[in-house]
Amino acid sequence: MKEETPLLRLKSVTKDFAGTVVLEDVSFDLHSGEILGLVGENGAGKTTLMSILFGMPVIASTGGYGGSIQLEGKEVQFSSPFDALDAGIGMVHQEFSLIPGFTTTENIMLNRELTKNNPMVDIFGQRMSVLDHVSMKKRAEKAINRLGVEIDPSMKVSEMPVGHKQFTEIAREIDRDNVRILVFDEPTAVLTESEADILLKAIKELAASGIAVIFISHRLHEIMKICDRVVTLRDGKTIRDIATSETNVSDIAASMVGRTVTAEHLKKQAELNAAEKTTLPEDYVLSVEHLWVDMPGETVRDVNFKVRKGEIFGIGGLAGQGKLGIPNGIMGLSAAGGKVVFEDAEVPLNDAAAVLKKGLAFVSEDRRGVGLLLDESLDWNICFSAMQVNGEYLKPYLGGLFKLRDEKAMKKNAERYIEMLAIKCTGAKQKAKELSGGNQQKVCLAKAFSLNPRLLFVSEPTRGIDVGAKAIVLDTLRRYNRQMGTTIVMVSSELEELRSVCDRVAIVTGGKIAGVLSPREAPEKFALLMSGITEGAENDSNK
Repeated sequence: MKEETPLLRLKSVTKDFAGTVVLEDVSFDLHSGEILGLVGENGAGKTTLMSILFGMPVIASTGGYGGSIQLEGKEVQFSSPFDALDAGIGMVHQEFSLIPGFTTTENIMLNRELTKNNPMVDIFGQRMSVLDHVSMKKRAEKAINRLGVEIDPSMKVSEMPVGHKQFTEIAREIDRDNVRILVFDEPTAVLTESEADILLKAIKELAASGIAVIFISHRLHEIMKICDRVVTLRDGKTIRDIATSETNVSDIAASMVGRTVTAEHLKKQAELNAAEKTTLPEDYVLSVEHLWVDMPGETVRDVNFKVRKGEIFGIGGLAGQGKLGIPNGIMGLSAAGGKVVFEDAEVPLNDAAAVLKKGLAFVSEDRRGVGLLLDESLDWNICFSAMQVNGEYLKPYLGGLFKLRDEKAMKKNAERYIEMLAIKCTGAKQKAKELSGGNQQKVCLAKAFSLNPRLLFVSEPTRGIDVGAKAIVLDTLRRYNRQMGTTIVMVSSELEELRSVCDRVAIVTGGKIAGVLSPREAPEKFALLMSGITEGAENDSNK
């Protein structure tokens, strides 16, 4: 029997960023000992909602939020995560917040270290106390044992497999004395199937002890397995709040992706379809067999697919399932194995320079860390790879004895792409770090286009950019493919974007290809593949 006053109540929560509404009138209750599943597509508002609950600084710095949050009937408004922790709310984020050089015990007990006295304390006070390593280790082991896993309390985080890091994060949260609510944000995304089963069992036991849980996951079978209720967010609104006993995986998937099809939407789709090729060539330009990639958080276990010449082949899937690992492995940025054949010649893995010389190019999802020379000018950024790989934009002197940059040719090439991609800048000599994220992304595309690749990998091309910039980037990729005949492999977390530009879309789950679908298939089929349900899905990537 649930108590009348819920432990947590979110009432009409609303949030906008610079006038763009991301949450609108979101409401639900959470009771002690209850596991609430929170589902929705990428961009539905789940992360923003949990940021509000946990008092993340980005919320206050962007104008706060509307509505109210009540804890045991009393309204609260946390100004920082420390306030939320003091109130008994813990959160396990997708991004690890561990200190690599610290041990398991040191991370679990961080900011709650146990100390013991010694004779110096009597003279100089508590500042002379020392860490009680034995007691800290015992307490860390107790938290780890609650999860049902075996982790060496003395192992450094930097030496751990990714699954152990996740369990260490969780152990740190459940070790807190006053924890009443735990939020898990995609906690099984980086876990193996057996590790995920262990975690789900542990979460149920935590709930049985009276801790309330908000469980965020795209793995809908996990939602059905452990949750008492499931709340669906779509486009920032609460669409449905229902007991899991009254629904199923297919219904949840439909609630996540269902949307009104307007006349304008139909017109746009018709225009896109008319511009697409009616038939695809039969010959394949890229063949990937038994590819494995050791990329932290995006492990690829055994991927097989083929790409037809001249098509836009999409790769989608949830965070941590391996989709980002595929291009990073093939392009030599992460350790990889298996067999990759491009234009009837095997591609040397683990050698980025050799791959570029084969006619492949890559626009990384990490535009600031990998894609750009932030302190250099736009023309230098755009021409740099073509200069290194193909020897372009270099002018010979003294009969070819040495070469210098051809500044005039570099400027002309940069200005061409600045106009083509509508890059907002002061000119070709402006530094890349001074541009907005969307314009930096366009510079990364220009850099890849300058290589004149025969096959282009594009990873998360619209991540973190505004709607207008997204439209330009997607339209440019489509036109570049159609006009230049360049084969494109587009990796994205945005399913609708993949469906709008791709000829076929592969969904990656658990480091493998779960299925390959036509972009015109029902959204529910994609949602089911992403949740690991492959029954009835087309798994032959050659079709």
